[in-house]
Amino acid sequence: MKRTLLCLLPLLLAGCGGDSARVSLGWFTTKDVVVKGFTDPAIAGVTCHVAHVEADLDFSDPSDMSIACRQTGPITAAMLAGIDKGKNGEVVFKDSLSVLFKSLKVRRIFDREHQSLIYLSYSTKETQGSHHHAISTVPLFGTQAWQATPGK
Repeated sequence: MKRTLLCLLPLLLAGCGGDSARVSLGWFTTKDVVVKGFTDPAIAGVTCHVAHVEADLDFSDPSDMSIACRQTGPITAAMLAGIDKGKNGEVVFKDSLSVLFKSLKVRRIFDREHQSLIYLSYSTKETQGSHHHAISTVPLFGTQAWQATPGK
């Protein structure tokens, strides 16, 4: 009985948390594709979803990920005025991927020339010679933050 409960514990815990989705990769694996959704803390009109593989019984999770960000509400000039417009942007989301200090981070970067917000997701630890990453962009065209002639 104890052994059965121990075997079921990871499955029970997998349903916990604030995940938008969790899809098992099969019966004979402890790995799931997890989708986490979040709203940009400074640009409330942008929602992002980050997907990554989570391995319940491993000490570290794979670094592969994907991201999709979309305009889901108004984006105003006032919102844009309050963000970091440097080339490095700023971290808007962070999630631990392992007990070995690996994190998944998402940075928002303002692309003034193309009037877009770039969302870059990346792993903080190198895996198999690569820091895995993915990007998504949200154009400002059609929003209150759009500038016909961008200021420099």
